[in-house]
Amino acid sequence: MAHTDNVRARTGTGRPPEEEVASTVAVLADEADFAAMRRYRSFTFDDHAAYLRRMDALLRSLAARGGHTSVARFDPTGYAAYCAHLHLDPDSPSSRTRYTAEMAAAGATLEYRGQPLTRLLPRLVRESEQRAVRERAGALLTRGDCDTCGEDIGRAALARASLAVRRLVESLGPGVHHLVCSVPAEGSAPLLAVLTVRTDRERRLLVAESEVMPFCTVLAVGIANERPGGVVARTRLPDGSESVCGWSLRDGWLRPLTEAEVFAAYCTDAATGEPLPPETDVEYRAGAVLDDGVPDADVPDNGEEDG
Repeated sequence: MAHTDNVRARTGTGRPPEEEVASTVAVLADEADFAAMRRYRSFTFDDHAAYLRRMDALLRSLAARGGHTSVARFDPTGYAAYCAHLHLDPDSPSSRTRYTAEMAAAGATLEYRGQPLTRLLPRLVRESEQRAVRERAGALLTRGDCDTCGEDIGRAALARASLAVRRLVESLGPGVHHLVCSVPAEGSAPLLAVLTVRTDRERRLLVAESEVMPFCTVLAVGIANERPGGVVARTRLPDGSESVCGWSLRDGWLRPLTEAEVFAAYCTDAATGEPLPPETDVEYRAGAVLDDGVPDADVPDNGEEDG
């Protein structure tokens, strides 16, 4: 796809040194994006694999100049909306270049260091999807102050979600844990966020920090908007066996699912409701009870008399 060069402001005349030129290349990351662009006559590629080879060669040539090169994901849907908003001809290379400069480069980008696109693109897709989730979730968290207590609803929900995630992570045992948080969003696809947690030999928890905030933000949307949702944790143990457990979001907190509820969720076809066979070597177990930080109400003994 088109690329843009951003040259530092300079005084005097003459061509700037190549090392002072920064380039951004926007790439159609998958077959669906590529197919969407083929409707434009000025887009002359007809094979995604050949297109990626051409983009790979372009990236190598830009990097060889010595400047900074980054890769962005080209979004055909966003591009069409951008052109419609600015009354630009979408079937024009100059429009694609302008979109790359003004929109794609402002989104999720990764630095190009000579790695093959086949390795870079999965990371780029993941980064762009996480950014989109953060933006959608952030917009849903902007609800203003509570009419009763005056507290910022979004900020309070995010603090509550962060506590819940911390308690959940602390409850995990040894192994590699893949967590998925899902919260329905009215009028659009559900919000999804993933979090990977590993336990090393010293039983220390290693968390992918870049995934923590999107995960907490999605959970906070469910808390702030009082929507159903949940978290599922899939654990791979050192011996190769796996287990799954889960929690549902109720009353602003993660409540553990029972073993039967976890089994039913994993062994039922979500589309048809038909039962599915359980996975081999997978243990279905109840989620741990998570301390919500709220002290239990004092309950007097039955034999206590009023004074």
